[in-house]
Amino acid sequence: MAVSYTKLWKVLIDKRMSKADLRRAACIAPNTMTKLRRDEAVSMEVLGRICQALNKDFGDIMEYVPEERGESEL
Repeated sequence: MAVSYTKLWKVLIDKRMSKADLRRAACIAPNTMTKLRRDEAVSMEVLGRICQALNKDFGDIMEYVPEERGESEL
């Protein structure tokens, strides 16, 4: 499963908030912030804290990106 947090970074820009501000507001560990920057999966608990800190819904901060399947998977 692939996810993109591009929407999250746009929300931060709109709110004039840095990634460090988000990390403090949502009590996110540094390694989890690294996962977010790399578009890696993080727990629903973390996503919930981000949504609460930003007053947004899950769909406002992330989106599912279908992975391309190779011929061997078809």
